[in-house]
Amino acid sequence: MSEKNPFYAKIICGNCGNIYSRVKYTTRAGTKITKWHCGSGNKTDGHKVCSNRYVTDEIFTKLFVMSWNEIVEHQADYQERWQKNIKGDDVLLRYKTKLVMKHAEAGTINEFDSALMMAVMEAKRTHQNVEDYYDLAIYGVIFSIIGARAYYVIFSWDMYKDDIKSIINIREGGLAIYGGVITAIVVVFIFAKIKGLSPFLLFDTGGFGLITGQMIGRWGNFFNREAFGEYTNGLFAMRLPVDAVRSSDITTKMWNHAETVKGVMYIQVHPTYLYESLWCLMVLIIMLLYRKHKKFDGEVFLIYLMGYGLGRLWIEGLRTDQLLLPKVGLPVSQLLAGTIVVISAILIIAGRKKAAASQK
Repeated sequence: MSEKNPFYAKIICGNCGNIYSRVKYTTRAGTKITKWHCGSGNKTDGHKVCSNRYVTDEIFTKLFVMSWNEIVEHQADYQERWQKNIKGDDVLLRYKTKLVMKHAEAGTINEFDSALMMAVMEAKRTHQNVEDYYDLAIYGVIFSIIGARAYYVIFSWDMYKDDIKSIINIREGGLAIYGGVITAIVVVFIFAKIKGLSPFLLFDTGGFGLITGQMIGRWGNFFNREAFGEYTNGLFAMRLPVDAVRSSDITTKMWNHAETVKGVMYIQVHPTYLYESLWCLMVLIIMLLYRKHKKFDGEVFLIYLMGYGLGRLWIEGLRTDQLLLPKVGLPVSQLLAGTIVVISAILIIAGRKKAAASQK
């Protein structure tokens, strides 16, 4: 049992009402397994008080994702109860309710489910303990959302300085992927230190999940009609109704080429979400092919950073909602992407040379 797990003391047995405990043990075959079992399920005077079976981390994670998505998709049904909790006298309940509402606004986590599956598959292939990745995923997702929001707010401070409360409102977007990635890197180092694991091996394995999550998650921009590019009349041009997008994202060039069809005005833009999703797919394929040829732990993750950075360097230049450095006016993500590409390339070359020298 570990109090460091975010679900510690939060899983209640539906049969007897007792709290589930998290236990790690090693089978006779040497396989490490983590299970959750009812606290009343242990033998007392030779008899089991509760008959509920144990639940593995893998099954519990899937159940959590399904339950969370159900709440998000039907959150209108919970609004009355949530509003009642917020107006109540219980300070802790008010805080927890606001936290749930905040994260519910971020939407479902189907991409998280797919991303975690990719990381777990790679962990199994390399004979690692998959339970570590279930633990890491929970911390990574929570803190990455906070980091992605903080990154966006920092470089869009003029939008929030007069309305501090709006910082926690992510209903209308405002999450920057690089903020999430930077936070995830920090979380991995801390997690590896606590667990006594190699952070670089965690990066290599988790990188497959990260790029998968980005590939799927970008389609959220399509449904939100955001993060699109400048006007284009190319093969992949996408039309958007003017009243469905933020006026600040519409450029003069878009207005000049706007068209009205059956009383609705449309702009025509680059579908940058599509470009990035396809680019992430390409990077994922490269990572899958490259993993058998890596010479040191962390190399596959550097391939991810370099590959994604190259795509972001190009795609960011097409977008109309770029985050800019204060006073300088240069695109933050483009500068960061370019820097990451150069540093990743240098580290890959240096790492492979070091690995080759050690084999002589």
